[in-house]
This record gives sequence, structure tokens and C-alpha cells, in this order.
Amino acid sequence: MPLFLPSPAHGVFYLGPLPIRAYALSIICGIIVAIFLARRRWRSWGGNVDQLENLLIISVLVGIVGARVYWVVIEWHRYFGAGHSEPWYHIFYIWEGGLGIWGGIAFGFITGGLLCRRYHINFWRLADCVAPAFLLAQAIGRMGNWWNQELYGYPSTLPWALEIDQAHRLPGYAQFATYHPTFLYEMIWDLMGVGLLLFVERRCKFGRGKLFALYIVTYATGRFLVELLRIDPVSVYGGLRVNSWATLLGMLVGLCLLIWRIRFRPGANLIQPAAVAAPAGTASEESPSGCQSRGNDGVGPVPTDEGQLDRLDDDADQSLVDDDRSASTKD
Repeated sequence: MPLFLPSPAHGVFYLGPLPIRAYALSIICGIIVAIFLARRRWRSWGGNVDQLENLLIISVLVGIVGARVYWVVIEWHRYFGAGHSEPWYHIFYIWEGGLGIWGGIAFGFITGGLLCRRYHINFWRLADCVAPAFLLAQAIGRMGNWWNQELYGYPSTLPWALEIDQAHRLPGYAQFATYHPTFLYEMIWDLMGVGLLLFVERRCKFGRGKLFALYIVTYATGRFLVELLRIDPVSVYGGLRVNSWATLLGMLVGLCLLIWRIRFRPGANLIQPAAVAAPAGTASEESPSGCQSRGNDGVGPVPTDEGQLDRLDDDADQSLVDDDRSASTKD
């Protein structure tokens, strides 16, 4: 007898009269784990953890709003179209599912960029720091689709196919009991992506925005493949689901950003390890200037604040420009 993945009987638990929704818990767990990982990375980079927490909390909240806005836009007909299937006020029923990750990424990182200006933090350095954490959060959040029995793929009889209750089967598929667990495919892909980002960061000195660009490309690639298996009804243009087009656009943007920053922003992020950061106004044991004697590449002093990090980054950029001009002159 074939063994299939079971689906939960229900996704809502009650604490007295208070409903506890597993979908929301999955997202909250993902956010908590992501903030924990980002805090640990940012502290090891010598960043201000309090600023990071404020920035992440605001960005995540705005990102959730953006994810819902994206969903409502692509599912406009469901709430406002002729013969719409749901009343308009259901656009606020976020616990029923319906978050578009590209809206979350766009709104969240735009908000993060604005807050970086306020806190005088280098945006690309921060983006590299949180990229693995965000991908990890996306992996954990996918469990919410399992609890809601939603966003599954075509019917399947594979050993790992997902059982879907009759009440949650889409029109035209009522006779099929098991389907591709696309939530699981994307979850596994995201977890492998986290490992890839951390490996590349360490081995290839991917920093200065390149790790964030690789995150976009990695996620978009997996998401595009998963979209080819999904059967939930969405608008289709040119034979592709609207989410597939959005994913291709994200992949293209990420790839262009990655190539550009590899060419013009080589090297790793400048890091001041928190464990050796000297107190303000004092000199460290290694250097009378108050900086550790080596940078992350083993050359030069490590800056002790975000302003110094940005200035060194700018100096490196200007050095590359000068080198290019010098090479052009020689030619």
C-alpha cells in the first residue's frame, strides 16, 4: 500500500475562545528564527543590534502588508471583479492565506533602505547580512500552506504525494486524493539555498550586495520551477502564470544586480568583530588607533563604526574607478 504525506485535519486551534491559526504561527516562527539569525550575524559583524531589531521589525511588518497587496492585485477578480467569489472586506482576512512573496520582498527592502538612511547603515551590507535569514524564514513559513491544505501541485501518486481532503480540492480535481506537495519542494529548495548562501559567503568572499543578489536569483529559480507544478487558479499570460512572470522578472533583476556587483563591487563585506571592538575613545591592544590590526581580508585596520565602514567602501569603489581610468589611458 502506497505511503503518502498526510495533511492536518484542521489548521485552527482554540485557547479557550481564542482561535490560534497554524498559518499565522508558521509565519511568526519564521520571522522569529530569521531575526535571531540576523541578530547573530549582525553582532558578529560589529553592527548595532538594537538598530537592526528596529529596522527588521518595521520592515517585516511593511513587508507583510506588501505581500498582501501583491496578492490582492493579482487576485483582484476574486474580490472586486464581475461575479467575484468573495466580499471585498476579505482582503483583510490574511489568516486565510494569500501572501505574495515578491510584494513582501519589494516593500520590505524598500522600507529597509529608507531606514538604513536614517540609521546611517550601509544598505548592501545589511542586505547581505539578512539574506540567509530571510530565505530561512520563507522556508519555515511554507508550513502554513501545509496547514491550510493550499497551493499544492498537480495530482500525483509518488510516495511523497500529499493527501488533500475533499473540502480543499480544487474544482475539476475532486476525484484525485493526492498531489505534488509544492510547499515541501519550495521549503527544501529554500533550506538548500540558505546553505548555498552561507557556503558562498565564506568560500568566495561574497559581500557588498552580491550575497543579496544571489539570494534573489536562488529563490527565483526554485520558485519558477515550483510554479510549473502548481494548479491553484491565477491569471495566465502567454502560457505562464502571472506568478511565473513575476518570478522571471525577479530572477532577471537579481542576475543583473549580481553581475554588476561582481564586476564593480568585488570582495567581501568589511567587518568589525564585536568581540574585539574597542570601547569608544580607547585604543585596542593591536593598534594605537583603536582598530583591530586586520580587516576581513587581512589587510588594513578594521573600522569601528558604520560611518568608517561606508567611507572605506566608498574609497574602494573610487579606487576601482581610478584603476579603470588608468587602464583605459594606457590602452
